[in-house]
Amino acid sequence: MADFIFRGIFDTEQTAVITPGAFVLCVGVSLLIGLMLCAMTLWRAKSSGSFAVTLALLPAVVCVVIMMVNGNVGTGVAVAGAFSLVRFRSAPGTAREIAALFIAMGAGLIAGMGYLGYAVLFALILGGATMAYTAARLGERDRGLTLHITIPEDLDYAGVFEPVLDRYAARYALRQVRTTNMGSLFKLTYDLTLRDPAKFQDAAATDAIVDAIAADVASSVPERDGGEVRRPGRRL
Repeated sequence: MADFIFRGIFDTEQTAVITPGAFVLCVGVSLLIGLMLCAMTLWRAKSSGSFAVTLALLPAVVCVVIMMVNGNVGTGVAVAGAFSLVRFRSAPGTAREIAALFIAMGAGLIAGMGYLGYAVLFALILGGATMAYTAARLGERDRGLTLHITIPEDLDYAGVFEPVLDRYAARYALRQVRTTNMGSLFKLTYDLTLRDPAKFQDAAATDAIVDAIAADVASSVPERDGGEVRRPGRRL
């Protein structure tokens, strides 16, 4: 009876069937790998609870998919197409989150092929590298500000805010321009590095600088309805 339940209705005598014990072992190891990757990847990182749950479950999902493909080329192509659809229907994440998802998928793929020891070793090496790079602050720059400016969509903002930003920032960059309020407004996002980063140690001085930037930027915007300057937020 058990053999009948765990056999596919399209299986033949030549089809290799995965035993329930092997299935449970692979899925269990994949779940443990997912928990381990979740803990190591989110170390000293801020992320949502939904991402943590996804990262913990993803190796097991990929493992099961690979076990079910089991050498079938046609099924493998269909699975690859399904994974590509997930990419386009998902909200874009940070580079760190995307890398973590790829690591989890790789560990699940290795486990699904039956190499449980290599899957654990792969997760330990990549998770350890993630923690080491995070501790070393690899690629991080000086702490700065993120400034959001909302303006009417018909305002020509080229060259309007640069004099104000030159006054306060050692360097700055326009990172994002997006529409809001059904396309009637533009939201500009700037990354700033102040000329005196040491003032970040004093919360009162930081608040004074932030208020001065917001006031100067607001005064440089022509009088019209719809525009606003959001108070810059500290990015740690």
